[in-house]
Amino acid sequence: MEENKLLERITYNPQIYGGKAIVRGRRLAVEHVLDLLASGHSEKDLFADYPWLEKEDISACLVYAARTIGNETVEPVLAKIA
Repeated sequence: MEENKLLERITYNPQIYGGKAIVRGRRLAVEHVLDLLASGHSEKDLFADYPWLEKEDISACLVYAARTIGNETVEPVLAKIA
């Protein structure tokens, strides 16, 4: 599915999580999906916890994250030399 079409799945509602990005108007923040994936949960785990969730929703979260940070600079932590 085209990225712009995927991004239509990411919505905002000021009354849900203070206006954070959410999946299809539901009470599931994009941030939460990304945190779960980053901590090792599989797509299968997410589908078990959120039966209404679709594969395209997860893809939309990843596209949203990539586009959001695409223009940011991340400075690596300076390593201490022993």
